[in-house]
Amino acid sequence: MSLNSSSKMVTATHHFGVSDSVDLLTPITEESDWTREANCKGKMKLFFAPKAERPQARERREAKARSLCNACSVQSICKEYARNNHEYGLWGGENEEERHMAGYTVAAPIGIRARVAHSA
Repeated sequence: MSLNSSSKMVTATHHFGVSDSVDLLTPITEESDWTREANCKGKMKLFFAPKAERPQARERREAKARSLCNACSVQSICKEYARNNHEYGLWGGENEEERHMAGYTVAAPIGIRARVAHSA
């Protein structure tokens, strides 16, 4: 996969041998081919936290979600999309805190960032 930093376009060669260009800053629509190939399709409860989820439950949920991500042919595109669009939830095997630690931001503090903000 290659990333053109000026336009945030990605060219990916999928396991089918088909090459697509993906605009990582465009909202996901029905025309987004990479989402159709995602292993998470129909399993959204694994990738987004329910209200008042406990840390241990989050770890178990995210472990199940990561196992799907690790076997997904569009994992890297998904991860880059979440990073560039400030998404919440687990995308491409990476949660909000991991994206934050990698230098990417989300709209509001959560997890580690929320705990640091409240203690300051």
